[in-house]
Amino acid sequence: MLNRILALIIKEFQAVLKDKKTRMTLVVPPIIQLLIFAWAATLDVQNVPVGILNRDNGEKAIELIQRIKGSPMFSRVIELSAVEQIAPFIDNQKGIMVLSIDQQFSRRIDAGKSADIQVIFDGRRSNTAQIVFGYTAEIVNQYNRDIAPRVGITLQNTNLVSRNWFNPNLLYYWYNVPSLVGIITMLVGFTVTAMSVAREREMGTFDQLLVSPLRPVEIMIGKLIPAIIIALGEGTIIIMAGIYLFSVPFTGSLALIYLGLFVFVCSIVGVGLFISSLCKTQQQAILGSFVFMSPSVSLSGFATPIENMPVYLQYATLANPLRYMLVITKGLFLKAMPVEIVLQNLWPMALIALCTLSGATWFFRRRLE
Repeated sequence: MLNRILALIIKEFQAVLKDKKTRMTLVVPPIIQLLIFAWAATLDVQNVPVGILNRDNGEKAIELIQRIKGSPMFSRVIELSAVEQIAPFIDNQKGIMVLSIDQQFSRRIDAGKSADIQVIFDGRRSNTAQIVFGYTAEIVNQYNRDIAPRVGITLQNTNLVSRNWFNPNLLYYWYNVPSLVGIITMLVGFTVTAMSVAREREMGTFDQLLVSPLRPVEIMIGKLIPAIIIALGEGTIIIMAGIYLFSVPFTGSLALIYLGLFVFVCSIVGVGLFISSLCKTQQQAILGSFVFMSPSVSLSGFATPIENMPVYLQYATLANPLRYMLVITKGLFLKAMPVEIVLQNLWPMALIALCTLSGATWFFRRRLE
């Protein structure tokens, strides 16, 4: 039995490595994902063009404008000359924000009174607008603290000191890269198993496999083990890239993260084999893979917090193994997650793996009958 399974495993590795289409599927998408999500798909806002309408031209207004121009967050500050230019500036997306200073700004500050400024944002880019508002509010608050003693205004002496645990500089790729360990491992493991049986059908070798001495369970094991090994190898590459290429600190245990990856991949390959049994061509298998992967990533908490989702979707995420894997990878990378918390996220994935592998085995046997 072991010899038959080993022969099938070797055959699967040869089929994957010799097929150009499969090699491209396994190599190109993970690299593109790693580069895009690590460097391009970031919520950090930098080099933002903004507009300023200064109708005051006094010393205090000019000082505030110079502070905004000196901020590294704003790449280009466009000075407007009339109120009528604000609407076209925002409508045509020439900038995300317009800061408007009225004629009484410097005069009111010199008189020891409060002075208002108006900030107009492009609400079509709501997340960027909120972040830019935070930058602008910090500049204005610092301006208030500096200008108050010079004009004889007493401000409340309260300092807010923020401290960011686990990611002191709020580097976004410190969040992205650990998450990609789970996402790309899922992509590779799922794709290999989803195309395995479909490839046999497409090449006309599936019938030969059925008349071989291999039993259905042995066929399934022989197709799952290569997928698990390849997915773990891909996960290793992403872990090494995160540590040595992106300099993301790894503070946890390698043994725990590989244990989590193994259980995670086992929960994924069962679904992949199920889809592969349904498909007749590799193209159908790839399309089926993305039909499964898109909601899996969306419901994993990677892009949006699970707590922000509707209640029924929060319950749906409990059946998503990627949800638990992201907790493990980010926890082991950034905050040395203890064994107890890792195990709390491992047992749901183990339960999902038991269900998917059992279901795939049953369905595979039914398709062979």
